[in-house]
Amino acid sequence: MPRTTALALTGGLLALGAAGLLSLMIGARTVSSAIVWDALTAYDGGLADHVVIRSRLQRTVAGIAVGAALAVAGAAMQGMTRNPLADPGILGINAGASTAVVIGVFAADVSRVPQFMALALLGAALGTVAVYAIASVGREGATPVKLALAGAAITAGLGSVINALVMIDDSTLDRLRFWQVGTLGARSLGDVALVGAFMLAGAVVILRCTGVLNALALGDDAAVGLGVEVGRARVVLGVAIILLCGAAVALAGPIGFLGLVVPHAARLVGGGDYRRIVPLCLLGGPVLILVADTVGRVLSPPAEVQVGVMTALIGVPVFVALIRARRQVGL
Repeated sequence: MPRTTALALTGGLLALGAAGLLSLMIGARTVSSAIVWDALTAYDGGLADHVVIRSRLQRTVAGIAVGAALAVAGAAMQGMTRNPLADPGILGINAGASTAVVIGVFAADVSRVPQFMALALLGAALGTVAVYAIASVGREGATPVKLALAGAAITAGLGSVINALVMIDDSTLDRLRFWQVGTLGARSLGDVALVGAFMLAGAVVILRCTGVLNALALGDDAAVGLGVEVGRARVVLGVAIILLCGAAVALAGPIGFLGLVVPHAARLVGGGDYRRIVPLCLLGGPVLILVADTVGRVLSPPAEVQVGVMTALIGVPVFVALIRARRQVGL
C-alpha cells in the first residue's frame, strides 16, 4: 500500500473517531467525553445523561452505516458509468426507492423496517432500470450526460408522485415527514443490524470489484481488452449498488449528494485508483454524514435540521461546480 494511501486511511479513521465522539457529545444537551465513556462502559439507565447518550449511539451507528453505503455506492456508480455526476440521488435510485416506500405506506399502511427494506430494494431496482432505459435511447447509448438528464427527469417525476401522496393523506404525511428529507434519529440498533447485512453484502462486492471499476472507468473497449466481461460486471455492480442504496433509504430516507461529494474528495486524496477510492469512501461517508447531523442539531436549538437537508446544503455547491467544469463531463 502506498504511503500516501496509508496516511489517508489513518487520517480517515481518526476523523471518523472524532466525528463519532462529537456525535455522542453534542446536541440539545451537551455532555463531556468522560460521561460518554461512562455511559458506554458502565451504563446506568437511571441517569438522564446516559439515556441521552444511548439514544445518540443508535443515531451515530445508523449514520456510519448509511454514510458508508451511500459513499461506496456513489463511487461505484461513477466508475461504472464513467460519469463524474453519478450519485444515488441524481440518477434516480433514491427516488425510486423512496416512491416505493411512500406508496407502501399510503396503500398498505406498512410501518416496519423489513417492509421498508423490501419496498426500497424493489423501487431502487425499478428506478435504475428506468433511468438506464431512457438514457440508452439513441445511437450514442447511455452517455454520462444522458444518464444525468434521465436521472434528473425520473427524480423530478417521482418527487411529484411522492408529494401528491403525502399531501392527500395526513397520516402518511405524519409518518414520513422526517424520513422523507433524510433522518438518522428514527431507527434502533436492531433496525441498523437488519439492513446492515444488505449493506455489508453490497460493500463487499464492490470492494472485490475495484479492479473491474478501474477497467470500466477506461471505457468499454479498454475493459474488454483487459479481459472484463462488461455486461456481467455491470449487472453485479448494479445489484450491489441497489442493495446499498435500498438499505440506506429504508433506514434513513433519501439522503442526496453524499454519494457525489465523498468519492470526489477521495479522488483528490487518493488519486483515480478505485482500490484506494472505495476504502476512503468507507471512512469519508460516515465522517461527512455524522458531521452534517451534528451541525444540524445545533443550528436552531431546540429544533433540529435533518441530515438530508444538511448534506444537500453541502452537495449542491459541489454539484454546480462539477457541472461548470465542462471538461469533466465531456460537454
